[in-house]
Amino acid sequence: MAREFYSASDAAKALGISLDTLRRWDRDGRIETTRDGGNRRLVPAAEVERLRGDPAAARLSPRNRFTGTVTDLQVDGLLAQVELLVEGPVRVVAVVTRDAVDDLALRPGDTATAFVKSTSMMLRH
Repeated sequence: MAREFYSASDAAKALGISLDTLRRWDRDGRIETTRDGGNRRLVPAAEVERLRGDPAAARLSPRNRFTGTVTDLQVDGLLAQVELLVEGPVRVVAVVTRDAVDDLALRPGDTATAFVKSTSMMLRH
């Protein structure tokens, strides 16, 4: 039988975040939770799945993902520069191969997610 709810600690583990981060997300309204009879946080399994997103990306910390809108796309030869506007005035600019932009079919106005790892970044559309 499929699980309906996760305890807060189990949900944090499943999402690859700390329990403190899960509590902060709850306070900020970024995650839906409920309470049991002992006033402990419970996280619906559907909410964990929503936040997990693509299972292939689950190994990366959520803090290393930036979802935004493609605001500028410049292609020159083999390279392309992609600009994403993320929350507020924050923007992320990535230089990727032209093939990557073509494979993702990125266009200005599209939603895309930047995955940042160390000194490199990957894009998903």
